[in-house]
Amino acid sequence: MTFDQVPDRRSKPSWEGVLPGRPAPFFLEDGDGERAKLFDSVVTVLLSADETEGQFGVFTTRQPKGDLIVAHSHEDVHEIFYVVEGAARVFLEHPDGRQESRLLRPGDFGYVPAGIVHSYRTEGEYNKILGVSTGGFERFFQALGDLTEERDVPTTPFIPSPDRMQQAFTRYRNIPAPGQQWEGA
Repeated sequence: MTFDQVPDRRSKPSWEGVLPGRPAPFFLEDGDGERAKLFDSVVTVLLSADETEGQFGVFTTRQPKGDLIVAHSHEDVHEIFYVVEGAARVFLEHPDGRQESRLLRPGDFGYVPAGIVHSYRTEGEYNKILGVSTGGFERFFQALGDLTEERDVPTTPFIPSPDRMQQAFTRYRNIPAPGQQWEGA
């Protein structure tokens, strides 16, 4: 399946028609879905709030070994991390201020409830992570990233502008935690 890039993203989404957009059975082959390039990753939405009546979204990220992402929290978004290939270290801070980090390898699972400050870093040479979030949040990666036909780690990174980052963080209620220090990071 190919995408037609739309110069004005405010018109119709360029990934329109890839997913049903309503609760209906469907299947995707490996790499299919709504793909966006973001930094050195390809994020693929497999299931959106549109197909689950707002309940949850499912996506994958494919990325190389990387840097720690910006620490953040979400007021009303729960997230899971399931490592399919490679490894990822998830950092989080409990409500009592206690920090925890866990290295997740293939088959390992992590859950971060809404309101918890967290971050992660991919540690394998090649990583594929399955994410599930509260419905609607899966679109954050598309708002921040750029449409791509690439199915794997991008050949050239996409760095969003500061304005685009601010808009995406605001729209999807990502609350950055600048200056957050993680033990062992």
